[in-house]
Amino acid sequence: MTIDNRIQVVLIDDDPHLRQALSQTLDLAGLKILPLAEAKGLAAQLERDWPGVVVSDIRMPGMDGLELLTELHAQDPELPVLLITGHGDVPLAVQAMRAGAYDFLEKPFASDALLDSVRRALALRRLVLDNRSLRLALSDRNELTTRLVGQSPSILRLREQIGALAATKADVLILGETGAGKEVVARALHDLSNRRSGPFVAINAGALAESVVESELFGHEPGAFTGAQKRRIGKFEFANGGTLFLDEIESMSLDVQVKLLRLLQERVVERLGGNQLIPLDIRIIAATKEDLRQSADQGRFRADLYYRLNVAPLRIPPLRERGEDALMLFQHFADEASARHGLPPHELQPGQRAQLLRHTWPGNVRELQNAAERFALGLELALDNSEPQETAGAPLAVVSGGLSEQVENFEKTLIAAELARSHSSLRSVAEALGIPRKTLHDKLRKHGLSFADSGVSSHTDELD
Repeated sequence: MTIDNRIQVVLIDDDPHLRQALSQTLDLAGLKILPLAEAKGLAAQLERDWPGVVVSDIRMPGMDGLELLTELHAQDPELPVLLITGHGDVPLAVQAMRAGAYDFLEKPFASDALLDSVRRALALRRLVLDNRSLRLALSDRNELTTRLVGQSPSILRLREQIGALAATKADVLILGETGAGKEVVARALHDLSNRRSGPFVAINAGALAESVVESELFGHEPGAFTGAQKRRIGKFEFANGGTLFLDEIESMSLDVQVKLLRLLQERVVERLGGNQLIPLDIRIIAATKEDLRQSADQGRFRADLYYRLNVAPLRIPPLRERGEDALMLFQHFADEASARHGLPPHELQPGQRAQLLRHTWPGNVRELQNAAERFALGLELALDNSEPQETAGAPLAVVSGGLSEQVENFEKTLIAAELARSHSSLRSVAEALGIPRKTLHDKLRKHGLSFADSGVSSHTDELD
């Protein structure tokens, strides 16, 4: 059992008369009090970030105030503990102060002295917890930057959304193409939430045979079906107190969808063959690569389940929409692979960068990670549906020198590679590069390139 966060003061004294008097004093001051006759077991009932203070007598049967102080500070060294002492216990109280007690009050003491000390301790506690929250928020932001590499506007927005949703209890629907990183986002939501100490259970609904889906998710009792010889705990129960990540939710049958909807609404689970409703403290994160609204319109997905899940949607942008994030991610994964294999890191050459930027990445981050692994091993990029690294019969130039020379060469290489692709007009080339036609004309002139090199006449593509 955990002590409610609304409790501001836990008061411990084995003397019932003194305990009642002190409780009345604190209660009249508007404070929420929990009076206790003994200290044993208190530490187990207090969460680390409990926002209150402890007031305890030193001399008590069983666990005394000094033992309590040691136990509480082993869990949270910054928790304020105020000790009440008799006249002969002052040296003991001084010892306790050196051990980290916030204050001590010698009997008899005025009510105002107790109230003043408690209020100061509560103010300090609020300050400590505020600082912890700020440090945690900063740490979470840094962790997200590490997990979701990139600086494109879409990935920056995604990181903000994850940070905001992680602190809530809302179930989440993640939308993203194959390989976009749906489980990475789900784990980030879990690890940055107050459920981080609970389990994270991931299950791919699309990988389960229809015959075992219900048993896998909900569990079963002995005799529930042929072959069910003993009780089985389902994934929902395993995830109790934590997060369940349910990938490829679109592959669930309509019958299973009904049960999932009930679980989401009532937060209870019933094992197959059982009649007991088991309460759950669980967060559901579902993921799909399909348009569930369209699936609902077509009758393949329950509309009520879709609307229940779609309260907090998160869209992961495909890699083709993230611009130069592809280069950052590629280098990140390549460096990781080099370190893992004990190999020296390789540096991308301008032509290879151009190839990576041109590629549409149908397999998204997963495909890029595999390509980075090959690169780290010294193999060719060998991108699917991509042109060879040497286009138009000429090898791509590699230059050394300063940054400006490399940037110029990279720009020339990228434009030349795009010219070598199939384009009907200069406008098409400019659109593929994401620049105005006037800018493209200027760069062609600067680099000594010509649209005529592509073998297509440009007479229909004059400047406006």
